[in-house]
Amino acid sequence: MKVCLLCFALILPFTLGAQTLAPRGEHPRLFFTAARIAQLKERIAADKSSAEAWARILSTANEAVEHPDTASASRAMEELALAYRMTGDKRYAALVRDGLRNELKKPNWGEPDLLKRDPVWHAGLGLARTLYAAATAFDAVHDALTPEERREIAKGIVALGILPTLNDWVLGPNRIHTLDTMGHNWWSACVFVGGIGALAVQDEEPRAAAWLARIDAGSVEWFRYSGSVLETKPANFDHNGGFYESVNYASFGLSQYLLFRLAWTNALQEPPAQIPILERAGDYFIHVSYPTGGAPMALNFGDGSLFADGSRPLALLWVLGQHKPSFAWYLSAARAATYREGLNHGTPLGLVYYPTDTELAHAPETPDLEASTIFPEMGWATLRSSWEKNATLLGVRAGFTWNHSHADAGSFILFHRGENLLIDSGNCTYSRPEYDEYYRRSPAHNVVLFDGEAENPEDLYQGSKFPGSVSHLFDTGDLKYVFADATGPTSKTFNRNFRHFLWVGDVILVIDDLESFVPGQFEFLLHTVSKAERKGLDLEVSQGNASVLVRPLFPATFPEGGLPTDYPEAMRLVEKTGLKNHEPDVKMPYYSFQPGELTRRTKFITAITLVTEANQNHLPQIERLSGETFIGVRLKQKGATTEVFLNLMADGRVRHRNANTVIHGWETDAYLLALTVPEGANPTDPDALSRLFVADGSYLRRDGKVVLDSLSKVFISDSRRDGARDIQLQGQPVLNVFLRSAAKPSAVMLNGKAVYPVYDTTTATLALAVRSE
Repeated sequence: MKVCLLCFALILPFTLGAQTLAPRGEHPRLFFTAARIAQLKERIAADKSSAEAWARILSTANEAVEHPDTASASRAMEELALAYRMTGDKRYAALVRDGLRNELKKPNWGEPDLLKRDPVWHAGLGLARTLYAAATAFDAVHDALTPEERREIAKGIVALGILPTLNDWVLGPNRIHTLDTMGHNWWSACVFVGGIGALAVQDEEPRAAAWLARIDAGSVEWFRYSGSVLETKPANFDHNGGFYESVNYASFGLSQYLLFRLAWTNALQEPPAQIPILERAGDYFIHVSYPTGGAPMALNFGDGSLFADGSRPLALLWVLGQHKPSFAWYLSAARAATYREGLNHGTPLGLVYYPTDTELAHAPETPDLEASTIFPEMGWATLRSSWEKNATLLGVRAGFTWNHSHADAGSFILFHRGENLLIDSGNCTYSRPEYDEYYRRSPAHNVVLFDGEAENPEDLYQGSKFPGSVSHLFDTGDLKYVFADATGPTSKTFNRNFRHFLWVGDVILVIDDLESFVPGQFEFLLHTVSKAERKGLDLEVSQGNASVLVRPLFPATFPEGGLPTDYPEAMRLVEKTGLKNHEPDVKMPYYSFQPGELTRRTKFITAITLVTEANQNHLPQIERLSGETFIGVRLKQKGATTEVFLNLMADGRVRHRNANTVIHGWETDAYLLALTVPEGANPTDPDALSRLFVADGSYLRRDGKVVLDSLSKVFISDSRRDGARDIQLQGQPVLNVFLRSAAKPSAVMLNGKAVYPVYDTTTATLALAVRSE
């Protein structure tokens, strides 16, 4: 009985929704509403750029009227519709009507390739584009049509656009698709445009209310789609708002829903379904953007683009009430962008809905968001020096491989001083053979290969059964860290494929912990914006005023002199040939760092020095450190010395025992350790530390002083300044952590919040108790 009641409770809202959807006022209801048109007229009168944009749109409409033919009417449908609403000139409406009638003469709006499939796919992206244009135009000229013309056109829109869409994608008796059939953006692109069509014909079609209720309920399912183990499909959205198919498709898929939500809000008295993740989805586009002096760039993992534009979803979210300062910041910067997923003054919809200069006048200089962020479910992370224009941004990816997500687990992209210096190879037209043969495969990315391989290319079609992950993001200002586990997607080749990014001051250390099943050739790949140049121990990558120095440190450096054949034990630099982003006919060099030894277990430590205006005459000093149980790096920069140690006993070779070792006098079981002391301080004195970072460690001791004590291993950064402590701590849900403090701190911050830990004067320790269950 309880099951039946539960089923009734789930079905009841759909049934009631179908009965209670009441229209709001007269047509036009979708986008070119009377209120919006009135606002646009006021803006045109006061704003030169808006007036110029309107003049261009009106010119397009006039050209169609002066040289009428069905093709021009179809191409300019949206411009003609806006021209009619703005002027009341029925010549525009008449041409829209004739264009609609011409579209209704077609036997179907489907795409030939899809119509050949078995079962037939009646509705794809092509139909959605036609349906969107038809629905928007019909709504805009509704009052200029006779009742018979309205019925005729509405009937055609239903028959050729709405029903093929709903029968393929939504309604039970004929549906062939699910939420994840074509990637994950097609469901949004097709179904929500079907909803816009249903809103347009609601007066003429009695079934429209039921269709709308079903689509609205389905929107909740689409946003909450959690993937499929059997079919190897990922979830749509990360809980932080990211969409796994890259920035392009995030903008497209989310925008299609937001257009439907906007049309619903304009057209109906009842509100649409609540979608909690919309509160975070817009932030994703900002977090993955790179601000420059012009339009912002974006992380272009997968089938993305360097200039992928999130202005459409952010502008629509703004119209729907999310007036976040960070949105104003982004929309101000993206106003002149022309990428196809964007929204700008050059389009009728953009002219009507893009926030005005007045609305954006108080945009902050930088967004009020954290500088670094992580999307753990989709496997992306961003670390940046600041939100200032032309700062430094490091993007890391190690998530799910399938469809628009390439075989790039563990890859990274670096922007610095306004340039994309360390690049993703990008993509090309999907019909080109190079798309599958090069761009989507592992060698096209900044990853580690073993005997020329990493991920199985079949994962691009079948999905990565064991996805990678990013975790343990830290950002303390001068120290940043994130851990990328690429083992799952590369498990055909690697038994262990861990990549750590430790960013200290002006140096980013890429630390690779690698193990294969048999001895062979490991290689570290680096794709660069332009041809790089070897300079001593470094590979210099430059573009414009920006440059970085990439130095392999372990398992070996480049030879300091002589011929490569004279130093077989040194790191070899091999230049390879790839393809240019979006230009598969243009060759691009990229680079491979190859150690001389063939082995099944190795460690790469690679230093990327960020050359800045401030440090170009006194670059950070980098020194290799090694011992029987560790390798490491000493960095001297900005008046401080940081020693970074990788504990070789903690790399999986020891089981059923702890990874105990002594490194330069420090007793620890930590996997990774970074100790910073100010210039002139005693590096062997635990109380001289200005910063401590530990990855996966439970204790740190020296000379009888316990610096860190935890029964379970933790990831922790502990920064000490002016008697205060700023601690970031990650680990088990229940933690009891003890930290050395020679004196009671004046203040303690733990994970961004002020805390008041117990201080034991006898043992000189702070007691931190964390409960996150």
